[in-house]
Amino acid sequence: MAEKAVVPVGVRLTTDIEYRPDRLNPYRARVRWFDPATKRRLSLSEGKADEDEAQEWLQSIIEAAEAGLSPSLATMKLAEYGNANMDLALRGLELKTHDPYLSGWRMRVVPALGHLAVRMITNGAVDRTVQNWIADELSRSTVKNTIAVLVRVMEQAVRDGIIKVNPARVTGWQKLYKQAEDELLDPRALALPDWETLVTLADALVAASHDEYRGWGEVVIFAACTAARIGEISGCRVGDIDTTQWIWTVRRQTTPAPGGLTDKGTKGKRARKVPIVEEIRPLVAQRILSAGPNPDARLFTGPRGGRISTAVLRDATHWDDVVTKLGYEHLRRHDLRHTALTWFAAAGVQVHVLRRIADHGSLTTTQRYLHPDVHKITAAGAALSAHFTALRAPRSLPSPIVMTR
Repeated sequence: MAEKAVVPVGVRLTTDIEYRPDRLNPYRARVRWFDPATKRRLSLSEGKADEDEAQEWLQSIIEAAEAGLSPSLATMKLAEYGNANMDLALRGLELKTHDPYLSGWRMRVVPALGHLAVRMITNGAVDRTVQNWIADELSRSTVKNTIAVLVRVMEQAVRDGIIKVNPARVTGWQKLYKQAEDELLDPRALALPDWETLVTLADALVAASHDEYRGWGEVVIFAACTAARIGEISGCRVGDIDTTQWIWTVRRQTTPAPGGLTDKGTKGKRARKVPIVEEIRPLVAQRILSAGPNPDARLFTGPRGGRISTAVLRDATHWDDVVTKLGYEHLRRHDLRHTALTWFAAAGVQVHVLRRIADHGSLTTTQRYLHPDVHKITAAGAALSAHFTALRAPRSLPSPIVMTR
């Protein structure tokens, strides 16, 4: 155990790092101090993965104390701070604006960023979070209201002296939203071209991951053959798979929540059935065998058995670097869903069936996957011309009537 005393302005801090080898995060960083008002001895501690990370945490506490902040305020999580100061953050707003702002706070800001300390939230973290909201197909007004309430809470943190600059004042998100809208008008353009390309992508992602974990490639192949979201794949349990008819009943999804990931209902708030095609049945059978007899066991997990998300998959496989090297620099995890729906449509699946597989709220969204090929468009034009020709052709005159006596 290493210990040293630090004397910032007005507060005496004592910090130490204790190594506990039996813990998941074995380096416990602890800070202790006397509260000037109550004269009580207080302490805070957090477990870290390595000693450098523990030292960084302690250094952030020291810097905050030197700026006049108590350690408890310096380490306060965004969810706690926002809930405690929401009235101040929303002052001056019309009452009718409160509901959409508070909804954005509860349903999007807290699950995505609430577990982070206010001082640890960066412009980059906010920017990536906003991009995820856009990729999740949230409406423009929903994204706008959600950003607005985050900006107000972080502005209050600036006034309180917790941070110097508001990191939530992101710019250019409207342009990203327009780009996402344009892409969704032609989702077929986002799909991988064929099975061989999919396998190549999966193998490359596995090769780039730590210890070359095969599970990442299996998640990618499963997603591109079921049209499921990554969160839904993470929420899949062994008992959800019918290996007699090879049907997957999609019942839940894994989403960000305060403190980590949690399971909840699907985006459409209803269960749906998705076929498991023959090409991935051996993969699914092996996953079921590995998961064991418990029907509640997850079909897909990370290398340590944890829940996965699109961000976890991206980081673990170095996704951005891999897809760029393969020539698909714009490919996102959600485009695996576009791939599956495009392939289903190309195979002739009827639109009402495709809509149920995709869990689309609007039939118009599903129809975007049904764009006919160029040769079919040409044939349609020729057929219409032939129809017009038939309409313009002169009709044959009736035979003259011969009068006989």
